[in-house]
Amino acid sequence: MLAPYAWTIAMKTFRQFAAALLCACTAAFATGAATAPTAAGKPPKVLHALLSTGETGLDPAVASDLASLSLLENLFDPMLRYDYLARPVRLQANTLVTMPTVDAAGTTWTFRLKPGMHFAPDPAFGGARREVTAQDYVYSLQRLYDPALKSPWLFLFEGKLLGDAAWRERFSYATAIPGLRALDRYTLQMRLNTPDPSLLFYLALPATGVVAREAAERYGSQLGNHPIGSGPFMMGTWKHSDRITLLANPDYHATLGGKRLPLVDRVDVKIMEEYQSRVLGYLNGEFDYIEQVPESMRDLVLDPASSAPVLKSELARRGMVLEPFPVLQTYYMWMNMEDPVIGGYSPAKVALRRAIALGYNSDEDVALLKKGLALPAQSPLPPNVLGYDPAYRSPIAYDPALARKLLDRHGYRKGADGYRTLPDGRPLTLRMHSEPSMVGRLRDELWRKNLTALGLRVHFITDKKTEIIKASRLGKVMMFETNWVADFPDGDNFYQLLYGPNAGRANYARFNLPAYNERYEKARQLADGPERQALYRELAQLIHAYNPWVLLTHPISADIRQPWLKNYKRHPVEFTNWRYLDIDLPARERAAKMTP
Repeated sequence: MLAPYAWTIAMKTFRQFAAALLCACTAAFATGAATAPTAAGKPPKVLHALLSTGETGLDPAVASDLASLSLLENLFDPMLRYDYLARPVRLQANTLVTMPTVDAAGTTWTFRLKPGMHFAPDPAFGGARREVTAQDYVYSLQRLYDPALKSPWLFLFEGKLLGDAAWRERFSYATAIPGLRALDRYTLQMRLNTPDPSLLFYLALPATGVVAREAAERYGSQLGNHPIGSGPFMMGTWKHSDRITLLANPDYHATLGGKRLPLVDRVDVKIMEEYQSRVLGYLNGEFDYIEQVPESMRDLVLDPASSAPVLKSELARRGMVLEPFPVLQTYYMWMNMEDPVIGGYSPAKVALRRAIALGYNSDEDVALLKKGLALPAQSPLPPNVLGYDPAYRSPIAYDPALARKLLDRHGYRKGADGYRTLPDGRPLTLRMHSEPSMVGRLRDELWRKNLTALGLRVHFITDKKTEIIKASRLGKVMMFETNWVADFPDGDNFYQLLYGPNAGRANYARFNLPAYNERYEKARQLADGPERQALYRELAQLIHAYNPWVLLTHPISADIRQPWLKNYKRHPVEFTNWRYLDIDLPARERAAKMTP
């Protein structure tokens, strides 16, 4: 899940220093707590997990990268969460006594909190136990409007809460609005200008997790390095973008099947950006499961002789289990609509982007890079999200001959070196950012092959994904292949990625077309149904007409778990399932003795 904000290099360096200092000061305490036996004298249950990219900071109002969101949902508590076992997905009360109620107009919502929930201990509370209250949720949602934070999540509520213009025009935490109030210690009321069918989805996001005002005021801009929440885990040791230890919160309120969550005592998280290291680490027993085995590594775990994804026999004999999973995810290559070379809405610029889209070989991508575990994307929506139309087919299909004719027609002529120039005769070079990984290099080669076949010269700029995303939000990247994982299972979460006002945030392409914006604004007021479906079809057609994106694939994840891991069930929306997982310690010990 990606959404927008940016830090300066100086601030990033300062935060890394502060985090290192924090780890040094707390390591002795945290490590001791993490390795001590449980109260019953049994060895602790430790879940070994990995994240594929480094986290940036752990402030719910600010963080937007996948790694940070994965950690945040374990440290902070939103009012709602998804039922872990329900399929199709279903929201349930989390910090609420029951699901919220709404009036007949669909604009006034009432939320009643569970009494007796507490934030993790912290010096910010002066040694006292700090209970979670309705006012804490008011403050936490108000933080999204704070201009100093530049929250990428403000778009979820901006202009929707009654009276929030007061916060947008002259922000102050002292200003109260009728759209968000604590009626008493445990009752919260939200009043909307118009009904919003997606409101409850927003209240299950990490961004709406509850934050204590005392902690935010004590740590200020460094709150992201001091995550003090009320979630199932508390921060133990933390070495930025390397290793993180989460400790079970003994005060956590939720249960599963009558058992108090979380079920493990500790989660050891390792940042593993290199694909090969992830898979080899899993095969060596360093991790309890691995999700979305990278395309380039699948021959290590899947039977190459089988047309369907099947685990290699030697791994199956070790008790490992393969679970293919259709994720709510879309891969796409976006192009900066404000870039002087590739951006703009003139016929010549549209023709250049459309030719690039026509030159993309979807079948080769699925077969070679995804190893058959993907579906060609017809629209931004993957299967199983509300609004997905299985009958819709993209009018843009692989057709390099048509792409070449289109470029010829609009003046992109070939020079003596075989590469095309701009219509005014100046050199034309595309600049595509990519990641320094094996899969990144394979993707680069496929793009180079496809673009060279059209006579288009491309230069690849390699950097870490977190750095590319930061530059993208500032409009400094021309082209980049990325993916979006659903924050919530509704089409609005994907179509908002090209909504004009989200430029510089989730809208990396900086697409700003009035016809698109108008239809999106109408669609987001509607629940799933025929009227919204018709608008979604028109939005998809506008994307294909102007080509700010090249739609690529919807992946099918190859997930593998160890035999000692219990309760594993991949959730379509939530980033992690750590609080629900359990470890069979005797089974882990037996497997360790058998591992070659």
